[in-house]
Amino acid sequence: MPGSQPLRRALAVLATAALAAGALTGVPAATAAGGDDSLARVSPRASGFAAGRYIVLLRAPAATQYDGSDPRFPATRMAPGGRYLARSAAVARYRAHLVTTQDALARSVGATPAEHYTVAANGFLAQLTGAQALDLASDRNVLLLSKEARLSLDTWQTPDFLGLTGRNGAWQRQAGGRDNAGDGVVVGSIDSGIWPESKSFRGQRLTRAPKTRWKISRVGENTRMEKADGGVFEGRCQLSHSFAGTRTKAKGWKASDCSTKIIGARYYPDAFLAQVPRGQRSPDEFLSTRDGDGHGSHTASTAAGDHVDHVTTEDVDFGDVSGMAPAARIASYKVCFSDRDEDTGDCFNSSILSALDDAVTDGVDVINFSISGELDTVVDPVEIGFEGAAEAGIFVATSAGNNGPGASTVAHNSPWLTTVAGSTHYNFENTVVLGNGRKIRGASISQKTLPQTRLIDAAKAAAPGAEPDAAALCFLGGVLDPAKVKGRIVVCERGINDRVDKSKAVKKAGGVGMILANVAPGSLDADFHSVPTIHIADDESPKVYRYLAKAGPKATAAFQLGDTTGKKPTPIPQIAGFSSRGPALANDSDLLKPDIAAPGVSVLAAVAPPANEDRKYDLYSGTSMASPHIAGLAAFIMGEHTSWSPMQVKSAMMTTATSLKGANGGTVRDPFAQGAGQVQIKKAFDPGLFVTSGTVDWRGFLAAQGLPTGYEPVAAKDFNGPSMAQGQVTSSTSFKRKFSADRAGTWKVSVNVRGFKAHAPKKLVSQGRGDKVNLRVDLLRTSAPLGRWATGFLTLDGPTRLRLPIAVRPVAVTAPAEVQGAGVTGAVDVPIKAGFTGNLPVQVNGLAKAQSTNGTSSNITTSPDDAQFFCVQVQAGSKLARFTLDAANDAADMDLFVYSAEDAACEVLTDVVGQSATGSADEQVTLEEPAAGYYLVEVDPFSAAPGEPTLAWRLDFYDVNAAATAGGFQAVPNPVPVVENQRTTFQARWSGLEPNARYLGVLGYDGALAPTVVAVDTTVVP
Repeated sequence: MPGSQPLRRALAVLATAALAAGALTGVPAATAAGGDDSLARVSPRASGFAAGRYIVLLRAPAATQYDGSDPRFPATRMAPGGRYLARSAAVARYRAHLVTTQDALARSVGATPAEHYTVAANGFLAQLTGAQALDLASDRNVLLLSKEARLSLDTWQTPDFLGLTGRNGAWQRQAGGRDNAGDGVVVGSIDSGIWPESKSFRGQRLTRAPKTRWKISRVGENTRMEKADGGVFEGRCQLSHSFAGTRTKAKGWKASDCSTKIIGARYYPDAFLAQVPRGQRSPDEFLSTRDGDGHGSHTASTAAGDHVDHVTTEDVDFGDVSGMAPAARIASYKVCFSDRDEDTGDCFNSSILSALDDAVTDGVDVINFSISGELDTVVDPVEIGFEGAAEAGIFVATSAGNNGPGASTVAHNSPWLTTVAGSTHYNFENTVVLGNGRKIRGASISQKTLPQTRLIDAAKAAAPGAEPDAAALCFLGGVLDPAKVKGRIVVCERGINDRVDKSKAVKKAGGVGMILANVAPGSLDADFHSVPTIHIADDESPKVYRYLAKAGPKATAAFQLGDTTGKKPTPIPQIAGFSSRGPALANDSDLLKPDIAAPGVSVLAAVAPPANEDRKYDLYSGTSMASPHIAGLAAFIMGEHTSWSPMQVKSAMMTTATSLKGANGGTVRDPFAQGAGQVQIKKAFDPGLFVTSGTVDWRGFLAAQGLPTGYEPVAAKDFNGPSMAQGQVTSSTSFKRKFSADRAGTWKVSVNVRGFKAHAPKKLVSQGRGDKVNLRVDLLRTSAPLGRWATGFLTLDGPTRLRLPIAVRPVAVTAPAEVQGAGVTGAVDVPIKAGFTGNLPVQVNGLAKAQSTNGTSSNITTSPDDAQFFCVQVQAGSKLARFTLDAANDAADMDLFVYSAEDAACEVLTDVVGQSATGSADEQVTLEEPAAGYYLVEVDPFSAAPGEPTLAWRLDFYDVNAAATAGGFQAVPNPVPVVENQRTTFQARWSGLEPNARYLGVLGYDGALAPTVVAVDTTVVP
């Protein structure tokens, strides 16, 4: 391909979709042989990605990661135990070098960067044609090519609930009072901006003369603050004006909007302006750091808002409101802008990377990120950028997502992040009294009672011509018939449209009240509604609908204040129904997420009045509300323990957390809902022991995900974090964790995992602060059901009490990933180890004959882009597709890339699904259970063997589908007799294959999560 000659020499892209598709890479032996030209060759200029804005991350480390390996530049990463010096001369020089390299790479394909990322991540944003994107996707300097994407935005006396207040509360005991909590710490809020007029963000005016204990000042747009850890925050108060046509009188951002509370204000509108036409932008939005949504103000005030007395909203007196670290300072980085579509996410990942670079350079200590993320991978530009922020010593809290209660919905599955689940913290409840006398409690903030009033099902109140389904959901737009609704309480189903829009529709149609009925498991939310509303649970909703069906037009209901059911109080805290759950799709479920839980239901905090019906404070629900609780508590801890690393803070909070409550009382053991449990801040200040990680662990973890970081791979199961998980266990497994001590002491060790017998040392002993203590836990399956997760805890009891959650899933068998055989007739042994005693059926697929083609590449030295392309089709139901590139001479160097395509000619590409771009002569990509369709294969020669003018190679393509049944392929015996925890062997056999050919088969096992690939080469005599 034309264009990228100057920089073809570093490892290529591993796109997010590659892991999602199950791409595996490997290097077979070089044994080039003959083959038939059965693969469809296509023109390189005929194929390409869709044109658009792309983020291009480079393989070379960003400034926070660079270790000084290039003799031209000294190391710019943070020294152990030190602070990150983002504004040093060394960092400036290295960043300039990265920009030069990025520009050169972009120029090589005829592109121009629109944004540069050099601190937390190394890359650029550029508008690319399809051909340019394809060219960069296969460039060895490129780590990751990702289309610019939109992400979505995912407290009233929670300080009391979390034990911060009072004479014995954490604020008093640790900081000497609320007004000192978090003092000297800066919280970075990457969100939708901030509303500076809110009382939660009041502060003194900034001038040239430093004010407050930490000497905060402003000169022009530049702000400065000396921090508690001895470092300096140097930010920006970015001045600006509002969008033309905004319906509020506020005018963007003035110098006076920054204060001793808001010491940084930056905004990143370029992606939004480029992608969202003027007519689609919200009239409440601002081209400034001013919050046009309310979300950013809510999260910032929850984390670090000032204490505010006597907050009243909608005539409800909530008393005092405060953030978790009210003395901390806030730097707002606005990356989310609102359009007119409530279902559209307008937080562009390109803007987030720019904000990360600035947040690290400015010197924030904590970042809150209440924005959605990928579910099935950590090979994502934003997750990689956060690893760079962690390298700079920044604690990052993220929301787990709002896609619960379904399993495997949790996002932000990187170990350098603290991923937060949402829980309840207060019961805002009122009671529905049906006409038959049945009482049902539900979530409600309403202060108005209703007498027995006619009750109607919204589905039966559809306006003429309206769809009953839309009426059942109480959509706005005239779907409810005023003649049927006027004067009545309306039962509306939860789902699709906003909860508060439903009550607006009821009021507009003349209704006087609403019962909001969950029809599936979900949270109960006390919102401010247009009419008195009670939100009831999914197990209570059928009682209302049955009563309606029986009573017909005579049905009535009344609303009473408080819980008058006489039942036991609703247990708190509980995990919210919306809170996303594990096991994580990423990392083969070998890393436990979420990490911890914090209040996320009906949280009161500051908002932007124009976008919130003129409310200054409002109740929001979501893991977006849970995350800033943890961010603020981290700021509180870091203000008192200035030498603690972010991972020490994470460990302290997780290991001292406690289990949440179940819906019917009792405690929850499910780590996939609660992580380590509900945060307990008072205990987190003195855990005694830490389970921490750093650069070697993080970069090794990324290496295990397939990224070329230069570090030894660290498997997710073995990552040194304060939890343990493994998605495939036959009968036994082991975990190792290294503890760092903060004190001398002896802790009694106990392990309890249901259905497993545990073996561990009886005690763990520390000789004093700084001591390193290793611990190994062995688990042997006893009664745990196969295929189902077993959970429990490792508990340490001594000077302190710590818990580490454990989750393991026993499977029926573990088997080799691949075995190899030879000959037209033959067999190969397949050794397995079972997790049970009995008979193991083996599913046999194949054999599939390779479609092969031979090729040669010449003039590689002068034209290193002599790539060749082939279009192939994968049939429906394919168990496995494999692409193997085999050079004739092992001294050559080739690369292999596979892309998904939209059409039979492979002219329009959708993603990179696999790559193998080592320094080897031979490359291989394997896709397990690939999607049916067309794939473009790129054979990319890099260099011929020394002294050879041409490079000869062979490309093989295998599709193991239902029609591929060559050689009478079978497993003998089948089923296989197995004994629990003992190794046994069966044979894969074949006969009558064609000579001089290559075949592939797949063996599957009931209860196993991975198959065995059988490769047979008939060009070799056994």
